Amino acid sequence: MTLPLTAAKDLLAKLVAFDTTSHKTNIPLIEFVQGYLADHGTESQLVPTPDGLKASLFATIGPKGVPGVGLSGHTDVVPVTGQDWATDPFTLVERSGLLYGRGTADMKGFLAAVLAMVPAFKSLELKTPIHIIFSYDEEVGCIGVRPLVAELGKSLTMPKAVIVGEPTTMQVVDAHKGPMRWVVDIQGRASHSSMPQLGVNAIAAATRMMSEILEIEAELKRDVNPRFDPPYSTMAITTINGGTASNITPAPCTFGFETRRLPGFDVGPVDARIRKLAAKLEAEMREHAPEAHITFTTREVPAFVASASGLALPLALQLAGQNETFAVSYATEAGLFQDQGAPSVVCGPGNIDQAHKPDEFIAVSELEKCLGFLQRLGAWAEAN
Repeated sequence: MTLPLTAAKDLLAKLVAFDTTSHKTNIPLIEFVQGYLADHGTESQLVPTPDGLKASLFATIGPKGVPGVGLSGHTDVVPVTGQDWATDPFTLVERSGLLYGRGTADMKGFLAAVLAMVPAFKSLELKTPIHIIFSYDEEVGCIGVRPLVAELGKSLTMPKAVIVGEPTTMQVVDAHKGPMRWVVDIQGRASHSSMPQLGVNAIAAATRMMSEILEIEAELKRDVNPRFDPPYSTMAITTINGGTASNITPAPCTFGFETRRLPGFDVGPVDARIRKLAAKLEAEMREHAPEAHITFTTREVPAFVASASGLALPLALQLAGQNETFAVSYATEAGLFQDQGAPSVVCGPGNIDQAHKPDEFIAVSELEKCLGFLQRLGAWAEAN
């Protein structure tokens, strides 16, 4: 069977043209995908947000209500603001075997390859169905896939394997780190800077907390897993905003930090240690300003290790023609699927090194490799 490379490139151009930066709606793209699938005789179910501005999509090719193989990818992309692009980031441009555009590598290239294979999948007498799963807001904490995952085994069929097509250059990834992010809001009391004793300095409290975070960062480097780069759980202060003017004791300060933890790392003691210090600082601040407070908001994505007994890992290795797996330090939606009961693996076209950068690209050869992988999946699903 001839690989549908031209169709994949045409579909990628259409997908890139939708500006699905995470703070914008993805509905026009989802409606395009829904219409494309309908044109090929495939119904899809949407899991929308309450306001209807975004939605995930679930579709099945093959027997209905039967656990199959899920092909999962996110539709959102990161912003291009402040980046120096040589071409329009939302217009696909091909040069020297490379396809340039926002999201080409992360991860509309995979979505395009999956959609390009739909006619081929439809032509087969599949014994094992193929589920198409497209989500939103992965780039801001794997938010959009969570309501869909919650419906697996209920209104949506639980897959018996999920292949998450994040850019791995079509290498099989069986483990990744899990980020946890904190935002700390500190409220002190303002005063004239000549009378600091009348105020409570929120930035000073933040500085004491950040010193503790830097100590934890150094401690985490002692626990090493050589499969990862870097080989330890990381901790980093990522954002800070505080103060009003140079002659005012700063009352507000907000800062963010994150850890990207190795699989098996218990983040609980780290969280407890930071909150214990925050409680101590808050008590000190309230001695002078009862209104002072320190509050936390958190978001996390689970670390991931592929199930040794599930179908996803051996199937992906078979389809990729590989016998070696890899671990990565970035996060994906794989752990969320697996925690819900769908064994997962990560394998997709493109290089993560190109993601989020100006002049993002995917090599045409990567699309070809992915289409070959999916073609072999179709043959497997027809036979099994």
